[in-house]
Amino acid sequence: MHQEKNMLRLAAVGDLHCARSSKGELRNLFLQAAEAADVLLLCGDLTDYGTAEEAHVLAEELAPARIPVIAVLGNHDVESGKQDEVQRILTDAGVHVLDGEACVIHGVGFAGVKGFAGGFGRRALGPWGEGVIKDFVNEAIREALKLESALAKLRTTQRVAVMHYSPIEGTVLGEPLEIYAFLGSSRLEDPLIRYPVNAVFHGHAHRGCPEGQTVNKTPVYNVAKPLLQRTWPDQPPFRLVEIPRSEPTAL
Repeated sequence: MHQEKNMLRLAAVGDLHCARSSKGELRNLFLQAAEAADVLLLCGDLTDYGTAEEAHVLAEELAPARIPVIAVLGNHDVESGKQDEVQRILTDAGVHVLDGEACVIHGVGFAGVKGFAGGFGRRALGPWGEGVIKDFVNEAIREALKLESALAKLRTTQRVAVMHYSPIEGTVLGEPLEIYAFLGSSRLEDPLIRYPVNAVFHGHAHRGCPEGQTVNKTPVYNVAKPLLQRTWPDQPPFRLVEIPRSEPTAL
């Protein structure tokens, strides 16, 4: 238990890109996170190619970290079409892998989804024209609806959203403008306005900005590991954020 018993300390990092050769490379990071925090959040791209072998390596690296772990998948985790197996391996290792689901830990609710691309604000891609464009946009809509469904299930006063793609433009600033549309979608922000949260964590934008806000002033943290390493080279590459603890509210 950490010093502030009324606060829950979260350690968040994404884009681990755990490979077959990563044995022994991530264990110390997870141990440091477990010493500093009460819950570890993994914000997608957990593996490099989304293979079972990589997932087993990650599970072994996570084993010494004796705190709850919440994760969402990223685009790398679905590359090989083995995402169900990756999720099963991590779930069997005790990881809460969220894909449109919610869980409650120490009185704080967590909703998780991979998310998708599509762009931000007035430059967001619309479902018009070719069928493939409509399919692309509809995927972003489906992910946003999954996030909304997960948030709607929570009855806690304190809530956290975990995803891989960004819900706002602010945390992708610094990336090449040409790829903004592939880094996230404003459609992911809509559920965060209807169901306000204390904080949002995502990855994916390796060269983005470490922090931004939704339109209703909710802090959004880009915790892509390469970004954290570059921004704070003298610190372990995870972001520490405190959230008030709470009890579930009555239905």
